[in-house]
Amino acid sequence: MRLTYKGDYALKAVLDLAIHYGEGVVTIHDIAKRIDAPVKFLEQILFDLKRGGFIESRRGNTGGYLLSKPPMQITLGDVVRHVDGPIEPIACVNREYTDCQDINKCVFKNIWQEVSRATANIIDNITFENLIIQAQAKQQEVFYSI
Repeated sequence: MRLTYKGDYALKAVLDLAIHYGEGVVTIHDIAKRIDAPVKFLEQILFDLKRGGFIESRRGNTGGYLLSKPPMQITLGDVVRHVDGPIEPIACVNREYTDCQDINKCVFKNIWQEVSRATANIIDNITFENLIIQAQAKQQEVFYSI
């Protein structure tokens, strides 16, 4: 799995909208400021997330973006796969792959399948609700210095 800048910003944007879930729409400028993203790039990302059914948009002076479903119903894996594609580390892990003549005797295939399963097990079991809890805990950490 390779996470692109687009994927990273998409995850941050969904997390930002998840944190503000239930508060109404959030403007693109507020999201961009909080996640430190260029507005023009973020426009493309939000359009893609909307097309994927993760977010909705409202037009007009009071318009903006909001999640299309509760944070507990969106996983990290859902967003990663939508924005950056398959998580398999190599194409031959996919069952439909037929381009390799050594696929049946390859010693690496089982390793890459295990890596793929482990990655999926992690990212498919982390919801944005879990991430909100982690973000809130980090904000409550107290730092002391002498």
